[in-house]
Amino acid sequence: MEKAESDSGKSHEEQTVGYETKHEAHENAALAALPDPDARCSDGERKRIDKKLVRRLDWMLIPWLSFLYLISFLDRTNIGNAKIEGLLEDLHLSTGEYNAALSLFFVSYAGFEPLTNILLKRLRPSIFLPIIMILWGICMCCMGLVHNFSGLAAARFFLGVAEAGLFPGVNYYLSCWYKRSEFGIRAAIFFSAAALSGSFGGLLAAAIAQMDGIGGKRGWAWIFILEGLATVLVGIASYWMVHDFPDDAKFLSEPDRQRVHRRLKEDKQSSAEHEEFKMAYFWASVKDWKTWAFATIYMGCDGPLYAFSLFLPTIVEELGYQSTTANLLSVPPYAAAAILTVFIGWYADRTGQRGWCNVAVSISGITGFAMLLGSSAPGPKYAGTFLGALGIYPCIANTIVWCANNTEGVYKRGVTLGFVIGWGNLNGIVSSNIYRSEDSPHYRPGHGVVFGYLFLFLLGGSLFTHFALIRENNARKAGKRDGWIAGKSGSEIELLGDTRPDFIYTT
Repeated sequence: MEKAESDSGKSHEEQTVGYETKHEAHENAALAALPDPDARCSDGERKRIDKKLVRRLDWMLIPWLSFLYLISFLDRTNIGNAKIEGLLEDLHLSTGEYNAALSLFFVSYAGFEPLTNILLKRLRPSIFLPIIMILWGICMCCMGLVHNFSGLAAARFFLGVAEAGLFPGVNYYLSCWYKRSEFGIRAAIFFSAAALSGSFGGLLAAAIAQMDGIGGKRGWAWIFILEGLATVLVGIASYWMVHDFPDDAKFLSEPDRQRVHRRLKEDKQSSAEHEEFKMAYFWASVKDWKTWAFATIYMGCDGPLYAFSLFLPTIVEELGYQSTTANLLSVPPYAAAAILTVFIGWYADRTGQRGWCNVAVSISGITGFAMLLGSSAPGPKYAGTFLGALGIYPCIANTIVWCANNTEGVYKRGVTLGFVIGWGNLNGIVSSNIYRSEDSPHYRPGHGVVFGYLFLFLLGGSLFTHFALIRENNARKAGKRDGWIAGKSGSEIELLGDTRPDFIYTT
């Protein structure tokens, strides 16, 4: 009681300043303990060195990883192109069997994602990523050799297992290299490969389908076989092209490695530091409300993403165009989405307003699917596909970055991203079953479900999370969370990650 009275003798401002001064001293001491290769440089020289370092990281990391995701997304969605080239007729598949094959991919894909970032950290990116690429390339080739539903279903299931590690793994990996204010544009460029794969996939499928009959194989089979072989070759090359985490990346000199550590420490990140896995990190993620808030938002854009990418060729074909033309007309919406994805990544980094970016972009998607629901004319429906793509793709990358920005700790962030992305991808099961042949040509039930996802989960979830994070930030700035660090040492406070009272969330 006496201690409480003694503490209350200080004003709130004095207590807050005391805490901030103490914690700032700990932060400065931790930063000072790191080697500084630029200790004798002026501020101007430091900025030039830092800019050169970031540019080098970009060239060494982003292009190849984006290329890998382009291939990944191409390989999981080219079944939509194969469908309009005669896949169903040749394998004697019903619509239900085709949708079941699509669903099996998402069952295994989502189920394995929460575990993959732990494997990535333990096996190293230069080992883990090439292995899974070679495995999914083999699965792709097998899809071109199947003769019935059972074979297709098995190939799609194991394709999901193999691909599960790439998207959450690369987003987690990139978050361990860049500051929070730099991550958005890089993740957007990486994810824009998915939109580009839609453009590239339509063109490539239209070209490969011309091999119909060669070697006794139909055009749709050659789409799977050739793209699978290309994936295997790229997977082998990735052993030399994919780099490890900052501690082990061979392209970094020792001074550059020290610079990476220092700039992340300045950003109040521990991502580049060595950390042993403990189940406490897993449970910290599970118990964090933000994990499930971001999972809800992500399902709001990821479910529509797969519905859109898997069925866009079919939707365009139903507007009255033949298979090759339908594949070609699916290109422009993806190209527009890729451009907006990169712009939103840049803008959100610049402003820090990731929640409002999600809200604004989602309105475009809602409008697009309202047009698809309400119109029967080909022109407005095709315009609706543009707005739909613009309202979905930018939110994928922005939501992942928003989640990573607000989750601190090497393993906690990895587990959280695995949960968020895995839950989102599990909704691909829904996406695979909402566009039924009996609903042709308007597909109103499918469009209605996507509209609901965008409105309830993406728009509603983004608004809820935005205001909840603002409320928590205000509580921290007012000193209402300072009790969380009472009696803890500086190192113990550091381990609190994003629950530290001085950690301010990106809204």
